[in-house]
Amino acid sequence: MWSAIWSDLAVSGVPLLEKVIRTVAVYAALAVLLRVLGKRDTAQLNTMDLALMLLLANVVQNAIIGEDYSLVGGLLGAVVLLATDALVVRSAAARAWTWRALNGTPIVLARDGSYDRAALRRLAVRRSDVDVLIKKQGAHSVAETTRVVLEPGGAVLVEMRPERRPATGADAAALHERLRRIEELLERDRPQG
Repeated sequence: MWSAIWSDLAVSGVPLLEKVIRTVAVYAALAVLLRVLGKRDTAQLNTMDLALMLLLANVVQNAIIGEDYSLVGGLLGAVVLLATDALVVRSAAARAWTWRALNGTPIVLARDGSYDRAALRRLAVRRSDVDVLIKKQGAHSVAETTRVVLEPGGAVLVEMRPERRPATGADAAALHERLRRIEELLERDRPQG
């Protein structure tokens, strides 16, 4: 009984080198496909994006594991996948051109309070989705923004018009300094008596 359990846990049904090659190949293919087909962020998934990611994971599972259902084979696949990703990310971070090739460049979705319809259409992004992100960052509408940018990682950065930007600590410090100077001037000009 124990030998059968041990065999199921530890004996890989696929040669280990084949497992490594399968995992790296699937990782590379998915990275290229996701880069070519879209820039949408997995951190901001809608229902259809989430369904797609779950189904995609299921589809490529057999390509990675092959006919291997062992614990060792599964763990080896996970280690190779994580190591490949770490290597690619570190290599890309070391070279700006590699990073741009893998991740793309920022895309302006709106400028001077108006959407760039061509950019939204090309990325298959709805204005209503961007409106939600704009509201989360403190503006009421795109009209209150100077730029809305989709970053390579999928984050949306919103630059609000100066009059709509929230006050910062530096703004408060500058205001405090101006008030101090006004008080000094008033104190100096007050009649002594």
